[in-house]
Amino acid sequence: MSCLVVLVLLAFPRLVLVGIFLFSDYLYRAYHGLLLPLLGFFFLPLTTIVYAWLLNSHMPIAGANLFYVILAMAIDLGGLSGGEAHRRRM
Repeated sequence: MSCLVVLVLLAFPRLVLVGIFLFSDYLYRAYHGLLLPLLGFFFLPLTTIVYAWLLNSHMPIAGANLFYVILAMAIDLGGLSGGEAHRRRM
């Protein structure tokens, strides 16, 4: 079951982010406002979710947890730049 959740999260991070926003106060507890989650929705959705998960779990943003945030950011940025590389080849 948890593998399915991870696959849905990786495949549809914006949809998961909207679901978290609508059905819980998870993002509000992590960010205390709407601006950063809204920016995260457009630019770094997976990083926004991972950072909120770490803050709500009361985990420090250091060591392996920092690696999770950096990995999520790399996945988000890789998805953004991949479209640009494909467009330039055309």
